[in-house]
Amino acid sequence: MRKSGTIVSYTAEEIDEMLARGEDQSDYAAADAMTEEELEAAIASDPDEAGLQHNLDNGDNVIMGFPKPKRQMTVRLDGDIIEWFKETGTGYQTRMNAVLRSYVEAQKRQDLELRKRERAETAASGE
Repeated sequence: MRKSGTIVSYTAEEIDEMLARGEDQSDYAAADAMTEEELEAAIASDPDEAGLQHNLDNGDNVIMGFPKPKRQMTVRLDGDIIEWFKETGTGYQTRMNAVLRSYVEAQKRQDLELRKRERAETAASGE
């Protein structure tokens, strides 16, 4: 284990050993005992999930693997936008990122649909 300030890093082997000793924060038995309504209420009360909607039936994708590393940048936003996100509590920057990602993914889907329609129209016109 390496520690730098409040950040702690573990190797994969150390994590495997911790899990083998039962040192994780997941309570799978409690989750298994919950009804669907209780699970949804627990998710809705999680500050990292607040306000996010996932609808896998409408083309939302689940991406497995490691996310690309985040990069720091300076951006100027309206004060009321920043305050609104801050008022939602811990994890507000993660939620801001999720909103931006959702927008980008929706734009990509729209672009893909537009290209599909254009190809279909071109094929139908015989060009």
